[in-house]
Amino acid sequence: MTTIGVITRGKYGRRFIESILSKTGFDVVSADLPEILPNFIEDPALFLVKQNLNKEVFKADTLITYSMHPDITPEIAKRAGKSGVRALIVPGGASRAPVCELDEISRQYGMYIEVDDICCTLKQNPAAPEFTSKFGSPVLEINTRDGIIVDVNVIRGAPCGSTWQMAEKLIGTAISDAPARAGLLIQQYPCRAVRGQLGGIHESAQIHKNAVKNALDKGD
Repeated sequence: MTTIGVITRGKYGRRFIESILSKTGFDVVSADLPEILPNFIEDPALFLVKQNLNKEVFKADTLITYSMHPDITPEIAKRAGKSGVRALIVPGGASRAPVCELDEISRQYGMYIEVDDICCTLKQNPAAPEFTSKFGSPVLEINTRDGIIVDVNVIRGAPCGSTWQMAEKLIGTAISDAPARAGLLIQQYPCRAVRGQLGGIHESAQIHKNAVKNALDKGD
């Protein structure tokens, strides 16, 4: 049985746990970091010891850490590597994670590490085949009748759950309107991605718009 580990921080990561439990048969184990962390942590290893994190999270096949802190994330990566985690996914982007240091940790432990601004850009990867077959860049199957969408099957969707909600609300939509409506639905979803600038939620909307278009093209 595939086990997914999730390190949460306040509200971040909790919706993903819900997605794992409701959309897959994976086992999930979690550990919690405080929502508010110091800007600078001089001794991350000692800090994590004091947090008394659930050690079972480091026994997962794939670990997702929402630590989003340049001092804490590398220490989590080291623990994951020492424990034999195959893949570490780091949401939040390079502004909250020291990519060069994580690259070195990846080489040292032979562990795949990916840093993403938004998790719906995550591609299927052999280092985490079970996880990335279900979560990441959206892949859909769409059935239509008389120019109307009658069913949407989510093969792979965004960890936050937005893809599945979008899929439900596309039923009954005209084929010609579906891609644009998909993008709008994603922007209305309470996603944690950055808003009000290029990238973030706008990139997620475009990715889902393209996924709908690709699924409709395959169905032609």
